[in-house]
This record gives sequence, structure tokens and C-alpha cells, in this order.
Amino acid sequence: MSAEEILFEVQGDGIAWLTFNRPEARNAMTFGMYRRLGEICRSLDPRVRVLILRGAGDKAFVSGTDIAQFRGFTKPQDALDYEKMMDSVFDSLEDVKVPTIAAIQGACTGGGAGIAAACDLRIGAPSAKFGFPIARTLGNTLSMRNHARLAALIGVARTKDILFLARLMDAQEMRSVGLLNELTTEEGIYTRATEIARLLLEHAPLTLLAAKEALNRVVRHWTPEHDGADFVVRNYMSADFREGIEAFLGKRKPRWSGK
Repeated sequence: MSAEEILFEVQGDGIAWLTFNRPEARNAMTFGMYRRLGEICRSLDPRVRVLILRGAGDKAFVSGTDIAQFRGFTKPQDALDYEKMMDSVFDSLEDVKVPTIAAIQGACTGGGAGIAAACDLRIGAPSAKFGFPIARTLGNTLSMRNHARLAALIGVARTKDILFLARLMDAQEMRSVGLLNELTTEEGIYTRATEIARLLLEHAPLTLLAAKEALNRVVRHWTPEHDGADFVVRNYMSADFREGIEAFLGKRKPRWSGK
């Protein structure tokens, strides 16, 4: 990845901004960007007291994974390694010792929705859209951990709703189901994120950390011991997944075969 694809800045008050910086690609994540996100989270600058994540431009927080990279998947281990990496990155974000805020404008889909779901708080502009529309785009699957995390946030019924119907929640629905803590204006989202961060700076850090750790343990307890390798391999090695990639990149509707 280019060093400019993820920007990281720590301000003097301890508020850090992590920016996904591929606006020309709606901030779609390369594998290198995921790895860099994980590195930042696992070795967070000790000056950081609150971490805010955002997307460059106003079209997307993160629109998912850069689909072209999936063309290199030829064997089951590719699928397993990818989902293992994603779980590791999202867990690392969830495990950050300070509060994390996702400031969401535009598309927050696929891997971007996974990133936002792993944050402690989420605020959104009216343009925010959230979901995993893979049933109509790629035909792949989420990992067991991501299914569990999403169900913990919005419930099993709503998780099935957005996955089965491959639809995106708009900002109003995100707010109504509790996915967004607050709905802001387009122009004021980063100002409001800063205000919330400064409020968090006034609160007892050990109390916040204990809440994070306790709730992370609860959510992870809901993840079955079965790791889902069977359905991950099945979907990523399918003819449908290959068709989904080529249809997406060719800007046409996929022709599913169920194989």
C-alpha cells in the first residue's frame, strides 16, 4: 500500500484521527490497508486517548474491500487467510485500550461496515449507508466472528434482514436501531466527533476500559467455537464468487448458478 492510503495524526490533546485515504476509490480497502490498520491498533501511540476513524472525501467512510484483489484467490487457504486477517484486524480495533469513534459519511459497506461495527461509538451524517450487500454483489460470506459481532449490535433478525435482502440501512434507520449513537449534519460531523472525543477525555479512563473489556468478552462469548471454515471455503472457492468478482468489475449483474 501507499503510505498515504491511511493517514494517522495525533493532536496535542490526545485525540487521534485515522483517515482512510483513497477517495478516488470510495476508500475501498486494499489488503495492505487492512494490515496497516491492524498495526496501528496493536501498537497505538501512547499519546492517544481517543481515536476517531473517518474516510477521506464525502462519498464514503469505507466502501468495502478492493474487489480486484480477490482475483488472486485460487485455493481454500486464500479464503481462510483473508477471513483470519479480517478477524484479526477487527479484533485489534475492538481491543484498542482507548475509546474509538467511527465518523461515517457516505458508504459504510462490507469491510467498512465491519470496521465501524468494531468501534465503540458511531456517529453519522445524513448520507451514511450501512450494510453488507454481498448476496447481490460477490456471493462470498462474513466470518463467524463478524456474524456474531453484527448480531450483537443489531440483533439476529435485523442481521438476517440486511444480509438476505442485501440492502443498505440509511442514516435514519441506523439511528433508529441504535447502530448510530448520534445523527449529525454533513458539515458538522467531524466537529461533533471532536466534541464527543473531548467529553470522553473528561471521563475516568479505567471505567471506559473496563466497559470495553467486559462487553468485548460478552460479544466474543457469543461466537461459536466452530470457526466457520467450511462455509468460508465453500463460498470463496465457488463459481458464483468468481462470477461475482467479474460481474462487479465488469459493471454488470451477476448470473448466479448456486455452484
